[in-house]
Amino acid sequence: MSYVPDLLLFLFIINLGTAFGAGLYETKIILPRWFPKTATSSYSINVDAMRQTDVGRSFWAFVSTGPLTLLTLANLVVAWQSAPPKHDWWLAATLLTLVERLSTFTFFIPTAIRFQKADVQPIANPRRLVQAWIRLNYVRLALNLTAWLLTLEALSV
Repeated sequence: MSYVPDLLLFLFIINLGTAFGAGLYETKIILPRWFPKTATSSYSINVDAMRQTDVGRSFWAFVSTGPLTLLTLANLVVAWQSAPPKHDWWLAATLLTLVERLSTFTFFIPTAIRFQKADVQPIANPRRLVQAWIRLNYVRLALNLTAWLLTLEALSV
């Protein structure tokens, strides 16, 4: 069973890298469709584009919502029990990813659902919420990238 920690770390690295790359793609290609800029340089919500792409159910559920969350929790347990110097890098990566996962479940997923229902249930001050989404998404990407780099360092020590 000594291969299980290495396998979990390897799967964590692969999944984090995939989530980071897909997050970059979503930021540059998908989000501008969901939140087009208006003539006044603010944002609007394109509910139809959100519903058509529905990346939450068609992609993210299979990459990060389930798998990355489970891998994060499993790696947290194994990293906690690992020996230095791998311990520090690995634990830092899992804690950063845990913060990212928590933000996804407490802000990004509920907000996406609210946006998709915006034509039925109006949102108070949607421009501010869209701006918050866009800014926090960059933070989320930075967390993913940092965690991924930390896992690579954990693998190399």
